[in-house]
Amino acid sequence: MSQDLDAIVEAATAAQPSPGDIAALPLPETMRAAVVRKSEVDMFDGMATADKDPRKSLHVDEVPIPPLGAGEVLIAPMASALNFNTVWTSIFEPLPTFLFLERFGRESDLGRRHDLDYHNVGSDASGVVVRTGPGVSRWNPGDRVTVHCNYVDLEGHEGHDDSMMDAHQRIWGFESNFGGMAELSLVKANQLMPKPTHLTWEEAASLSLTLATSYRMLVGPNGAGMKQGDVVLIWGATGGLGGFAVQLVLNGGGIPVCIVSSPEKADLLAQVGAELVIDRRADGYEFWRDGRQQPREWRRFGTRIRELTGGEDPDIVFEHPGRQTIGASVFVARRGGVVVTCASTSGYLHEYDNRYLWMSLKRIVGSHFANYREAWEANRLADLGMVQPILSRTYGLDEAADAAWAIHTNAHTGKLGVLVNAREEGGGVSDVAKRERFADRIARYRRFS
Repeated sequence: MSQDLDAIVEAATAAQPSPGDIAALPLPETMRAAVVRKSEVDMFDGMATADKDPRKSLHVDEVPIPPLGAGEVLIAPMASALNFNTVWTSIFEPLPTFLFLERFGRESDLGRRHDLDYHNVGSDASGVVVRTGPGVSRWNPGDRVTVHCNYVDLEGHEGHDDSMMDAHQRIWGFESNFGGMAELSLVKANQLMPKPTHLTWEEAASLSLTLATSYRMLVGPNGAGMKQGDVVLIWGATGGLGGFAVQLVLNGGGIPVCIVSSPEKADLLAQVGAELVIDRRADGYEFWRDGRQQPREWRRFGTRIRELTGGEDPDIVFEHPGRQTIGASVFVARRGGVVVTCASTSGYLHEYDNRYLWMSLKRIVGSHFANYREAWEANRLADLGMVQPILSRTYGLDEAADAAWAIHTNAHTGKLGVLVNAREEGGGVSDVAKRERFADRIARYRRFS
């Protein structure tokens, strides 16, 4: 960290920061950032996906600070977090993200700033505001914020009922440059939310992408529209998406049926009130064999679900593994039920038996991140202590590639954080008394890791 940046961070994280003093401090010319390089997009050509190693492609480089435009804010991320999109960026799959940046560059002068020979990654962050551009009135230097990753101008009419429908909607740090794993990051003002006051920097940074994604999938009219009493099947129920889904279902009066991979994870779910749990490894489900799906295993799986629920099939299936599980998900959903899907971490070319969809009047709903209102409401639940972070480990910025490797090889649980400007874990709590009130809940969900 440069002396200029060190002074800015120190001023911005003071107990009573002065917006004018922060704005008067000089910015450095360069910063450290986790990036992939355009010159290396062919480095994994011909290799199987599993053999591609983010530790070879994700670097920490010294790069220029991003130029600030109208309606934009420059923040100093104190922490960021890993998501699967950073893995996809770092192995250049399903296509190099430089194609997104090139397309962005063709749209406008402001877009051309993003079309560079490096891509600064990261779609989660918590930090402090250090500069605001023309037209920004809600936020000031020194504000403690979290960032949600819906990057959208809303110039088109399509997005004004739901900004995720805007033709130029992007995911920040994936389809745009200047993401959260950098000492300074460029965001739109409508990406900012107040940082939950009782959480650490790294806990707050681990929330937004997966929590808001889960919220949209389950709660609102853009997703499954969960109601009280709904039986909700949740894949990966102690993971980054699934762990938040469990909390949202319990908060909303639903009945979670949780799929995990060990008895230890089943015990953790019982501690937070989720009693209906299937250990898929212990039961030995084999949904694929010799390249073909196995309907008998779907039926066995459905029978097990009904044993737990007293004969009920799931009203909603919270589906994110994708290829490995989608056939079973469609089969076990109740007549007229909903499979709500995102991500496809096990593969995005899906196969299912359409007879069980069309003849039983089921629906598959595609869901992608969340709009500003949905992200704000999810963040509010975290600030109220109704949703807890699921953070299993925090890395330093220089270790970001190791974190990406852990996700790529599924050697992780929960969310993986990355310290950026924060010097150590545990900082950023501004309401100690509030944290003490929620200490037991925080600890229970941290044990998911």
